[in-house]
Amino acid sequence: MVDNVSAPPAFGQADLTNCEREQIHLAGSIQPHGAILVVNEDDCTILQASANAGVFLRLDGAVVGRRLQDISADLCERIEQRLESSIAHVPVGIRFSRAHDQLYDATIHRPPAGGLIVEIEQAGENVDLAGRIEPLLKRITGSPTLRSHCDETARVVRELTGYDRVMVYRFDKQGHGEVLSEDRRSDLESYLGNWYPASDIPQIARRLYERNRIRVLVDVTYKPVPIEPRASPLTGEELDMSLCILRSSSPIHVQYLRNMGVAATLVISLMVHGRLWGLIACHHYGPKSVPFEYRAVCEVVAEAVATRIAALETFAQARAEMSARRLEQRMIEAISREGDWRNALFETPQTLLQARATGAALVYDGQVQSTGEAPSTLDIRAMAAWIRDQQPGPAFFSARFTAEAPSFRHLTPIASGVAARRVSDSGDDWLMWFRPERIRTVTWGGDPSKPVEIGNSPADLSPRRSFAQWHQLVVGTAEDWTSDDVAATRLIGEVVADVALQHQSVRSLIIHDQIRQVNRTISVSGHPVATADAGGDIAYTNASYDRLVSGRIKPKNIRQFAKLLIRPPDMAERLNDLVEDHRGWRGEVWMMGKDGDEIPLMLRADAVVAPDARVLGFVLLFTDLTEVKAAEAARRRFQNGLVESYAMKHARLDTESDLVYRRLLSSIVENAQIAALEIAESEHVAGIPSMLDSVRDSVARSAEVLETLVSHAMRSTAANKVESGKENPVRRKAGARKPGTRSKRKY
Repeated sequence: MVDNVSAPPAFGQADLTNCEREQIHLAGSIQPHGAILVVNEDDCTILQASANAGVFLRLDGAVVGRRLQDISADLCERIEQRLESSIAHVPVGIRFSRAHDQLYDATIHRPPAGGLIVEIEQAGENVDLAGRIEPLLKRITGSPTLRSHCDETARVVRELTGYDRVMVYRFDKQGHGEVLSEDRRSDLESYLGNWYPASDIPQIARRLYERNRIRVLVDVTYKPVPIEPRASPLTGEELDMSLCILRSSSPIHVQYLRNMGVAATLVISLMVHGRLWGLIACHHYGPKSVPFEYRAVCEVVAEAVATRIAALETFAQARAEMSARRLEQRMIEAISREGDWRNALFETPQTLLQARATGAALVYDGQVQSTGEAPSTLDIRAMAAWIRDQQPGPAFFSARFTAEAPSFRHLTPIASGVAARRVSDSGDDWLMWFRPERIRTVTWGGDPSKPVEIGNSPADLSPRRSFAQWHQLVVGTAEDWTSDDVAATRLIGEVVADVALQHQSVRSLIIHDQIRQVNRTISVSGHPVATADAGGDIAYTNASYDRLVSGRIKPKNIRQFAKLLIRPPDMAERLNDLVEDHRGWRGEVWMMGKDGDEIPLMLRADAVVAPDARVLGFVLLFTDLTEVKAAEAARRRFQNGLVESYAMKHARLDTESDLVYRRLLSSIVENAQIAALEIAESEHVAGIPSMLDSVRDSVARSAEVLETLVSHAMRSTAANKVESGKENPVRRKAGARKPGTRSKRKY
């Protein structure tokens, strides 16, 4: 039995208690500045149409039941040429004429249930693609920082569209949105820096923004035009309008805009690494329509903007990687010089504090060291124990630590924010970072605690009416830990953990109860580790090492390990030099896996030398590079995919349009390649393939939109010439049928 109480409200039936689940993709109506047709792809019969379709297209009689060719043979021909495009995911725009008396722009896509949705608008103004888009792309891709990039984006989009206000809107981890950048009419109140609660954009709307990258509302006073019949004859269900540009907006959203005094909007999604990073939100204070070509340009611009954001966000991580490698070198040198690595960790505090922390501490082997503004040793020990008990994983981050752990409330001035990384598998050793309380005022666009006004009847339900700035004093919290901060702490934590493991292994070999200490030290390590005596005979291996060599004859001596490696070919010689001449070695090796696959490894092989220069033994530490190699392969696939896509697209356009397409796509590809080069590690190296895939997908989507845009522009130019009696627009498109030939499709 269906629980009607929990059923999502139908479009237009939601109130402010359940609008989060309103079925806005099943609107069943459109905005009146266009018309919509739903066509059976098998016989091109019109199955559904907006109630205004006849008037809009200057037709006599009913529209539903007609063949599409009866409305416009040109439209049929144009649709047929684009059926092989990715119209299930990216709507394709075309320009057509009806009896050569009127030009229209149509957008076509294939909904999940089948058929074709054809959205029709009056033909709009053409864009000078070569002269307009290319300079815009150069402007937005040349900004060196995220802030300047977003500022330039707002300026570019406002210049392009003419809206009164353009904002770059970024979501935080909780879903709240911040106006990061703004370009506006000089007489308008600024929204820059304002925050808006997550409830302002319901989750279902956010999911649609991920699918349909651009949304337009022409006039908030519009009267919705119903689709007839409402249920699809193909499925018996309501039409899925997720990708429809004409789709009616939720009445609650329309009321929200009215409360703000906004009359028209254009919203463009910013997808970064496959997630909704933010929006480009355009507001106008009177009705405003944006033609197809300009919307397509906005979408291309947004993809380039998102790609640049991805590059800028990961650039800081690349710098953190370099800094971590330098730290590792200093710590290794300190071991050989002083016998310990901890002093090297703290001798350059700026490296340790690069995660934008004001203090840091190391809890290791029962000892505590700190730098900067840090709690007392006693408090640090207690905090590490609390984190260990609360967080079973390898990392902990909180911007409200003293609120979450009230027993540490006295530390609010210096440790409201705490980050921690495990540096051993024992659970007792932690590297910690501290941030002070940041008493700040958050400016909200209206009081977020009062989002609803309720009158005497359901009709009086209204979203927040007041958008006057509402200031909230925030205490007891620190600045949030960003993805850059998380990456920096991870890199430093990994370096410390690796060096500590090596040093602990060395130290364990030196002390009297060697085997017991080695067992305790390295048995819990996630890295494969093997130790050997002074003659090179394997003394101890941990579980990770045993899993690595499982199914093979285990080497009894370091020299025999070369038999397990397929490359490099000189490993036998290198391992012999390690045993005989005590020459350490670090480099990549490859082992044949049980399934015949090659396992890439980083091998660190070092001699353990006593204070009196005697060689006590050897330590072999392995690191699995499978994810690193996968990232490298992803980079190669990325570049190859760009080349292949570039070549395929060229073949589908005529000479004139190809020239424009090449230039514009070259700018997009160049931006993507720069982003790919700057993408370093995010949370972990395993994330690199997915990040590159998201950039590649962005380029692919931009290429599809560009192809449509260029083809549309060429068609528009040709159509304009027709009006002057110069040539036939239908035959300008490459691949158009010659006069007298017939389509395979029965129109």
